[in-house]
Amino acid sequence: MAKMTLEDLRKLRDATQAQIKKRDTEGKHMQVIVGMGTCGIAAGAKATLDAFIKELDEKGMSGDVIIRQTGCMGLCNNEPTVEVVVPGMPNIIYGGVNPAVAKGIVEKHLIKKELLNERILDRPAADILKK
Repeated sequence: MAKMTLEDLRKLRDATQAQIKKRDTEGKHMQVIVGMGTCGIAAGAKATLDAFIKELDEKGMSGDVIIRQTGCMGLCNNEPTVEVVVPGMPNIIYGGVNPAVAKGIVEKHLIKKELLNERILDRPAADILKK
């Protein structure tokens, strides 16, 4: 094994701190919750989860959004499913979330605060949304 220089150690430290920051929940108010039950995994939820992580990293948002995994959401015929929680907006469950849709959720829902209506499986009733 080659010896590490001081610069190599600093790079390793910075990379490790960046990974730890991604896992820290303090100060983060937005959440992306990916259904990772066996039905979700079989439908491609792992690729969806990876796409969210990559897209949030590229947009510089990985320090602002919590990415969580959960079991089956009970919507197996619409897997992969993803719940998005953003303050000031209703909690939304999207279905059929492949990597391309994950990118759209980051760009539209998390950044522009717009819903992807064609992928919504569950949201509060209209009277609740008006409040």
